[in-house]
Amino acid sequence: MATPYKDRKIADPLLNIGDEPYYEAAGQGKLLLKKCAACGEVHFYPRGICPFCLSDKVSWQEAKGTGTIYTYSVTRRGGPVPYCIAYVKLDEGVSMMTNIVDCDLDTVRCDQKVKVVFKKSEGGVSIPMFTPA
Repeated sequence: MATPYKDRKIADPLLNIGDEPYYEAAGQGKLLLKKCAACGEVHFYPRGICPFCLSDKVSWQEAKGTGTIYTYSVTRRGGPVPYCIAYVKLDEGVSMMTNIVDCDLDTVRCDQKVKVVFKKSEGGVSIPMFTPA
């Protein structure tokens, strides 16, 4: 039996200082990551200090918006509609927790190729999520 994706209410994100460029870019259909100029590592979630070398020489870079599902879980009882939460390993090498959307949730698989899409929160903020590529 198929578990079709249905739109659901998405809570507004709690913004930290410095998150504005990330969500502004998401509103334009772009996924941003931070890259360290000192050690060259890319990281997610965005923060002002590199988690690898502790340098503050980090800057935004646009991600390709593609990756593969590392792990996932379909929640059928957590709310009014089923949804899929997953860790996606981006082609840039970092992992991010996200939702898999716009597909039959029973067809989601580990190592499946995905691409970024943006869904609006209750307050209109664009949130990056992923759909099968």
